[in-house]
Amino acid sequence: MALWDRIKDSAQTMQSQLVAKKNDLKSGAFRDASMAMCALVSAADGSVDPAERQRVAALIGSNEVLQNFPADDLRQRFNKYADQLTADFDFGKIGVMQEIAKVKKKPAEARAVIQIGIVIGGADGDFDAQERKVVRDVCFALDIPPAEFDL
Repeated sequence: MALWDRIKDSAQTMQSQLVAKKNDLKSGAFRDASMAMCALVSAADGSVDPAERQRVAALIGSNEVLQNFPADDLRQRFNKYADQLTADFDFGKIGVMQEIAKVKKKPAEARAVIQIGIVIGGADGDFDAQERKVVRDVCFALDIPPAEFDL
C-alpha cells in the first residue's frame, strides 16, 4: 500500500473513532486542547500561511465532532493559538502544550486530541515528519505512548 493510501486510511479511521465518541467530547478543555492541537500541527513547519489557515478552518468547521462547539468560537481559538506559534514558535509551543495538557486526566479526551492532530496533519495527504513530531510531543505530554497511534 502506498504511503498516501496509509495516511488517508489512518486519518479516516481516526475520524470514525472520533465520531463514535462525539457525545463524550463536549468539555471546554477538550475544545481548547483541540484548537491548540490544530494550530500546533498547522505551525509545525514554523509558519501558518493564509491558505493553510483557511484549509484548517474549513476542516474544523466540517469536522462532525467539533460541531459540538460554535464555529466562530473555534476559529477564534485556533487563530489565537496559531498567532502565538507564528510570533515565536518555541515560546508559543509552551503555551499551546500547557493548553493541551489540560485534558491529560481525561484519557478519552486526550486520545481524541491526538486523533484530531493526526486528522489535521493527514488532511493534505502528507502527514510530514514535522507534523508527526509535534503529535508525538503531544503524546509524551499526555503520557500516551506514540506507538498507540503508529507514530
